[in-house]
Amino acid sequence: MATPNYGYEKRQRELAKKKKKEEKLRAKAAGKPYNDSDDAPADDAPTDGAADPAAPAEGGAV
Repeated sequence: MATPNYGYEKRQRELAKKKKKEEKLRAKAAGKPYNDSDDAPADDAPTDGAADPAAPAEGGAV
């Protein structure tokens, strides 16, 4: 069995940190809030409209 290449793994972690930091700086320069998770939207508003107060309630009286 081959021995683990710890130097390579460390370099990959460092590159990932550098990339994340650059993305944060780029988002900050553009005036957009940085989102740490890749799949969630950057703003705090829900995308499905569940908490939208202007949306009519389901099954409610009109």
